[in-house]
Amino acid sequence: MNLRPIYNIAEICARQGVTNVVLSPGSRCAPLTIAFARHPEMQVRTVPDERAAAFIGLGMAQYTRKATVLVCTSGTATLNYAPAVAEAFYQQVPLLLLTADRPPEWVNQQDGQTIRQPNIYSPHIKASFDFPADLEHPDTQWHAHRLVSEALNEAHAFPPGPVHLNIPLREPFYPANGAEISYDKQVKIIQKVEPEYTLTTTQTENLKSELQKYSRIIILAGQNHYNPKFLEALESFRKAYNCVVVGDIISNIYSLPESISHQDIFLGANQDAALAQLQPDLVISFGNSIISKSLKLFLRNYKPQAHWQVQPGGQVADTFQALTRVIRAQPEAFFSALSAEVKKPAATTFIQYWQEANTTAKDFIRNYFKHQEFTEFQAYATVMRAIPSDSLLHLANSMAVRYANIIGLNQNKNIIVFANRGTSGIDGSTSSAVGTALQTNKLVTLLTGDMAFFYDRNGLWHNYLPPNLRIILFNNHGGGIFRLIDGPRNQPELDEYFETKQPLSAENTARDFKLNYIACTNLADLEKALLTFWQNGPGILEIFTNSKDNADSFRQYKNSSPFK
Repeated sequence: MNLRPIYNIAEICARQGVTNVVLSPGSRCAPLTIAFARHPEMQVRTVPDERAAAFIGLGMAQYTRKATVLVCTSGTATLNYAPAVAEAFYQQVPLLLLTADRPPEWVNQQDGQTIRQPNIYSPHIKASFDFPADLEHPDTQWHAHRLVSEALNEAHAFPPGPVHLNIPLREPFYPANGAEISYDKQVKIIQKVEPEYTLTTTQTENLKSELQKYSRIIILAGQNHYNPKFLEALESFRKAYNCVVVGDIISNIYSLPESISHQDIFLGANQDAALAQLQPDLVISFGNSIISKSLKLFLRNYKPQAHWQVQPGGQVADTFQALTRVIRAQPEAFFSALSAEVKKPAATTFIQYWQEANTTAKDFIRNYFKHQEFTEFQAYATVMRAIPSDSLLHLANSMAVRYANIIGLNQNKNIIVFANRGTSGIDGSTSSAVGTALQTNKLVTLLTGDMAFFYDRNGLWHNYLPPNLRIILFNNHGGGIFRLIDGPRNQPELDEYFETKQPLSAENTARDFKLNYIACTNLADLEKALLTFWQNGPGILEIFTNSKDNADSFRQYKNSSPFK
């Protein structure tokens, strides 16, 4: 078999600036493994578990915004990429998946490690390509090289996401013993120039004119990447139109001085008159998902007259059942263009209502834990206060991201937040944090629950554990979130079938992977541990709490709210 076009996949990736590769060992993928392992510009890491490998690749791409290449063998190995593929699709993170396959004539012939792989990730994939099985003819070589460029370009085109290249390989596919492989340094690549996604002068002036009709404007930030220049544009727009900026912790806008970050507390109120005062007449949204259920329900029940979504391309969600306009522009370009030369309107009582509610909520949550017994909620608040400045924070799904969103971060700490909120699964939280930590020298802290942590222990099963990774594990020995949800907590099956009780601790896991380990069962031990935890190398800080006490504490928090 002519393997030069296979080896050239690595060369094309390198010339397109894609150099991070996570591969899982296998025989059928040997030519791909060798191509990337021997290429001098590639940073290749081997992770045995394909599911963990894919989420580690996702974590890398979350930080770099460049595609990570994933390489695996044929058969069910390919299916293990699927959870990370779905997360990348909805979170808009670029990945290039290279799956080795049997030649097409051997599919469905009871040959080993052979399943139906073409388009296997549909419908959670931007594009799926089938590499030529026979690579002798010059036309098929041209076709093969073209497909790699097209796949890379599609992965990065807005909205970025995962792209699949299925590669049938015939034996023999190992080079002769001692043989060198070579890359075609003149291999053709296809580069794509993405549009700027800006507004025309006419569009800008029309939108400025229309904005004058609204006096109760909310800018709503979904999950978004931290970008100081974008925050400057957003702040200019806020000042120009005297509007309210609202965002969850994963929107990475919490550092703006006038932003609303405690809406999860006060929008859950059962006070129609108070909520009506907060009703906007225009919502301008951007970014991806929203954590706060209270915010979603508020905007569905107190709908604005108009809702504009600013998004350069892709499918647009009508999360609040109020969408009236899609504006195809980059959010930074939109806010910059519309804030230029605009006279600031007078402040309104609408802004005052939002600011007062946010201040009351912030004071309430800051003071709430001073006289409480030690529980999971208090432990989260203690940890959130202690996270070092100028670091990165990964939030696992279930209660970790919800607690963090309620508690919030200090505006001056410059902490960048990541979370897998595309599909909101617990399956790759640890792996994604590992991937991000591999791409930076800054401290990366993962806050996770026991179910998410033990479900993804294979995210630690490799030889690349980064020295800047810190894991804080909140262990209540079961799925404690189900005690906080009205439906399951009132069912007789709660203890056995919803909470899924487990007796594990992370001590053995820490020993297996040579991580420092600290266990805490009370507030004094936790506060002492946090004094040195980030200074002592990679490790796990495990905080043990009682699930029933946690549920009682959370109900008490809700009942104590000034907005109940």
